[in-house]
Amino acid sequence: MKIFSKDQIYEGDKLTAERQNITSTDLMERAATQIFNWMHMRMQGAQVPIHIFCGIGNNGGDGLVLGRHLITHGYNVKTYIVNCSDKRSKDFLINYDRIKNVTKDWPTLLSCTEDFPEIHQDDIIVDAVFGIGLNRPIDDWVKALFMHFKSTKAFTLSIDIPSGLNTERVPKDEDAVVWAGYTLSFAAPKLVFFLPETAKYTVQWEVLDIGLDQEFLYTTETEVDLIGKHDVLPMYIPRDKFSHKGQFGHALIIGGSYGKIGAVILASRAALSAGAGLISAYVPKCGYTTLQSSFPEAMVITDVNEKLISKINFKIEPTVIGFGVGAGTNTKTIQAFESFLKINKAPLVIDADGINILSKKKALLKLLPETTVLTPHPKELERLIGKWKDDFDKLKKVKIFSKKHDVIIVIKGANTITVFQDKLYVNTTGNPGLATAGSGDVLTGIITGLISQGYNPLIATIFGVYLHGKSADIAVEHLGYQSLIASHIIEYLGDAYLDLFKQPEQLQEAEKVEEGEA
Repeated sequence: MKIFSKDQIYEGDKLTAERQNITSTDLMERAATQIFNWMHMRMQGAQVPIHIFCGIGNNGGDGLVLGRHLITHGYNVKTYIVNCSDKRSKDFLINYDRIKNVTKDWPTLLSCTEDFPEIHQDDIIVDAVFGIGLNRPIDDWVKALFMHFKSTKAFTLSIDIPSGLNTERVPKDEDAVVWAGYTLSFAAPKLVFFLPETAKYTVQWEVLDIGLDQEFLYTTETEVDLIGKHDVLPMYIPRDKFSHKGQFGHALIIGGSYGKIGAVILASRAALSAGAGLISAYVPKCGYTTLQSSFPEAMVITDVNEKLISKINFKIEPTVIGFGVGAGTNTKTIQAFESFLKINKAPLVIDADGINILSKKKALLKLLPETTVLTPHPKELERLIGKWKDDFDKLKKVKIFSKKHDVIIVIKGANTITVFQDKLYVNTTGNPGLATAGSGDVLTGIITGLISQGYNPLIATIFGVYLHGKSADIAVEHLGYQSLIASHIIEYLGDAYLDLFKQPEQLQEAEKVEEGEA
């Protein structure tokens, strides 16, 4: 799914009006009617008090249309105009007149006063104050109104975006933003719904189809894509009946040090479970027995050193190499990595101490193959690109870094973002159970295993991040967040693959079987 920028949404509205020969007022009517349909389907005429707060721009116009439809369908509605400026949009004024034609209880004007209406916890607040066009600080009394919303603990529904939330920067004052329980976003979600510093302003969100021009939706290139099941399914490469292991590559995981051989085991198991044809692990001598006994499917190559990687020397020709898990940053390991990079020709996936080494010796970045994949956790990312002011500054710095060094960077988090050049891919799978030791090693292995099979590095990263999160989503249904460990992600990876091809009815039937109902 595409995530459009603010300017692209404006362009889409304009093109839709032109190509469908409708006015902006007609498009507003269509959009707000979809909000009404959403509410009506869920409320079925329930007489819960609904308080609609409308700004004086187009977002307020949406609120007035919604209010008119709710009134004519017999709902218990009270509308308010947040009279925060002298400038009113044309469509707001048209719909202000229209709502006055269907009720004697005209909208209440709220003007620079903190004498706010009484709202109870069981009421519903509809936030239609500001939309995506807000480009100035809000007045103190409007901020107080938003704080009033929050203090009532009433369910708050925002239209398109929580009022006060900008699509392109992090709010300086969290009290100057509506904290929504639900946001109904027109045409596409907003990037701010997925960033750590801004996602908190809406608990849930849903996209409403408002009939924007189809050609615009399909042909417009966006800087951000939201990655879900239907986006990754076309990436999947099926296997031929006569396939053999040699067709799916030979993945090599290099890493480990005394006490950290487990990281290599996790990454190696993940690579093979993701579909690599062969897997080898290059570890210090101390890891030989552990790997051979705990993971018999792996071939093991040992360093000359007992406890750390000191010299990377192997005779195999790997399809792809994953480096860094558990490797440490000993001077000998750094020297070995540098010597390796100077002669390496295979694609690379670099994690953990591999990234820490690159941060210590940034000259090594010039030695990386094109589209090398880097999978840092937040602190490793900071060491690599420097500190950032906020989430938008972080994304900017990562894009610059990606373009400069021609690398793919995975920004791990609740909505992991894959960055390549100027493009962002926001993942939709995963859960708090992934906050556990070794889950990053598993991700490194999955991506390495996908590249081994022939997926290009960018597709392998996007797909791998999705599978990693989906596996955890399936696992927590059986284990819960606290009990999920990295090995479970590998164990449920097959289920994540199978889920790609399950239809909704199949999922329901599978749940019944698990519950003993079938």
